[in-house]
Amino acid sequence: MSRINSYFSRLKAEGKKALIPYVTAGDPNPSVTVPLLHAMVDAGADIIELGVPFSDPMADGPVIQLACERALSHNVRLLDVLDMVKAFRAENTTTPIVLMGYLNPIEVLGYERFAQLAKEAGVDGVLTVDLPPEESVEFAGVMKANALDVIYLLAPTTQEDRIESVCEYGSGYVYYVSVKGVTGSSALDVDEVKGKLDIVRRHTDMPVGVGFGIRDGKTAAAVATIADGVIVGSVLVNAIAENADNPKQISAKVTGIIADMRHAMDA
Repeated sequence: MSRINSYFSRLKAEGKKALIPYVTAGDPNPSVTVPLLHAMVDAGADIIELGVPFSDPMADGPVIQLACERALSHNVRLLDVLDMVKAFRAENTTTPIVLMGYLNPIEVLGYERFAQLAKEAGVDGVLTVDLPPEESVEFAGVMKANALDVIYLLAPTTQEDRIESVCEYGSGYVYYVSVKGVTGSSALDVDEVKGKLDIVRRHTDMPVGVGFGIRDGKTAAAVATIADGVIVGSVLVNAIAENADNPKQISAKVTGIIADMRHAMDA
């Protein structure tokens, strides 16, 4: 059983839902990332999605696009991100880490080399936003051969036959995008999301995490009533951006948001 599966199983046994924050590696500078990961875990994060900076993050809104630009201004590349995971693992061997990003940096490195290095660093899963499951047979095979979960996105517009095929290809958990559009876009409708999750669960026993549109403890708690995991990104990345010139404030701002969500989800 993978570290991701084990974590979800433990949370289910405890009657809790996973809180899954996203931050971009190297934002606003590389020295911030590893201490921030530890601080997020201390504040209540269960699984961490760590963004790999990319020059053309087409699925992301301006908040995360700018985070990628800040990281890239420090020349943060995929190998640097793997080094950050390795540094995190020196102190934390239990919290699952999922790399989230785009296929190009992985292709440049090569599937086999990336998978081996990711496994050695302590990565648990990979979510490549621009790689549909129909085109990922080779990629998924290499990742799973190296004990890496392959996580896919489902959207509000995804038809049921495609939901079935995506769930068949994936592992770890399913990432359900709760709203139409890019990250940081419009508010979510929990009742509408619940209806879609009911369909998703007809086709998989995997945990389902819901992301996009989760901004505070109230929305996190609402999503926790219908999903197995609550995925939060833009509000955290925005807090980093607002304190980019004062890195000492970043941890306090980000962990304050996470702690509020954790409390609301568990209440």
